[in-house]
Amino acid sequence: MLSPIGFGSFKIGRNEKTKYPQPFELPDVASAERLLNEVLDLGVTYIDTAPAYGLSEERIGRAISHRRGDYVLSTKIGETFAAGESTYDFSEAGIRLSIDRSRRRLRRDILDIVFIHAHGDDLAILQETDAVSTLRDLKHEGIVRAIGMSGKTVEGARRSLAWADAIMVEYHLNDRSHEPVIAEAAERGIGVVVKKGLASGHLAAEEALRFVLVNPLVSSLVVGGLNMCHMQHNVDVADAVSIEPAA
Repeated sequence: MLSPIGFGSFKIGRNEKTKYPQPFELPDVASAERLLNEVLDLGVTYIDTAPAYGLSEERIGRAISHRRGDYVLSTKIGETFAAGESTYDFSEAGIRLSIDRSRRRLRRDILDIVFIHAHGDDLAILQETDAVSTLRDLKHEGIVRAIGMSGKTVEGARRSLAWADAIMVEYHLNDRSHEPVIAEAAERGIGVVVKKGLASGHLAAEEALRFVLVNPLVSSLVVGGLNMCHMQHNVDVADAVSIEPAA
């Protein structure tokens, strides 16, 4: 079970080439460790990361691997970020190397959820690379518990429903294009994680949060940040939505 609000850990690991409207400084190791533990103490039970998030995986492993029973963790394969640039590798060898690195950094033998970290051409990744078959093999081998797609396009999300345990989609007030896929995923019993629900910080928080969270088909909304007051507010909004009578 995922908490309605998940914690997106981009900002604890990377501040280069971001889509956020304002620049930010990376927290130091102690600050990142304190933040991650405070997030769990708020009752957030889902944390999302990726190799493309710079130092994020390493910091999560260092700070909260001892609390692994308190949360579900997702990471990704396909994209890495180094020396200010993203590179992509969806080959079997590249994916297995990425998984090994993530397990080491996160200090976990088994990864809860692994998403394909798409670069935009979702269909090419799904149809022309080793990504899906390798993730299915890793799940069969017991290295990964659940697999899915974090894509850019509606068609990519729809094609993933044939094999995914979960999909991660962009969905917010200014972009409702994934709504039919969200409904189809829910009908199939596939988890739906929403990313960029605040449009990377371009939407007012409370209205944007409520828009996503009132949709009962959404499993969790991933929200990043470095401010615990903001995170507390996000959780409070989710709690308020959960007790509202159905429309």
